[in-house]
Amino acid sequence: MLAFVAPRLVLLSIPKTGTTALEAALAPRAEMVLRSRPEIKHLTMGQYNLRIAPLLGKIPGPRFRVAAIMREPLSWLGSWYRYRLRPQNAGKPNSTVGISFEGFIQDYLSDHRPPYAALGRQSGFLSPAAGAQGPDILFQYEQMDVALRFFEDALKTPLKLKRVNVSPTADLTLEPGTAARLREALAEDYALWESAARPVP
Repeated sequence: MLAFVAPRLVLLSIPKTGTTALEAALAPRAEMVLRSRPEIKHLTMGQYNLRIAPLLGKIPGPRFRVAAIMREPLSWLGSWYRYRLRPQNAGKPNSTVGISFEGFIQDYLSDHRPPYAALGRQSGFLSPAAGAQGPDILFQYEQMDVALRFFEDALKTPLKLKRVNVSPTADLTLEPGTAARLREALAEDYALWESAARPVP
């Protein structure tokens, strides 16, 4: 999570959405930088509402707007699958080595997810605390150039992204029935992701 005082902006970091690269470019210009440990770096919207917003609210000026980047839900799960396919994960409970993507998604959709498929949802990450407001601005991971231009304009500085955390390639083929079940299960995520394609306010 990054916070910028002058433009009154906060960037939340949903895992597997390219925000590591974006944060690397933005961090030198941020007044608040939370990163390194996953539970700190990937502060959820609800955690931000409860822990960080009250702190930032003490800084005189308008309310801080919260931005986040979402990935197409199937692509997001594919990124997790490939990340857990890395050789160094072999033998660990969260490893997907030896598991097909079809099997991974079926396990993700099951009532009792094994550790390697025990993942939440981007919509859950973006859910605000009770009585609080959700994110003000959403960008699509697939349109990272839009997010980059937004922050360049907000911070009045050119930015350049470098590729980091590149996972192995893998076959991400799904049976049509499985893909349809996933789309239905992640309807809220798809609605949020599609809304992120709208012009930035």
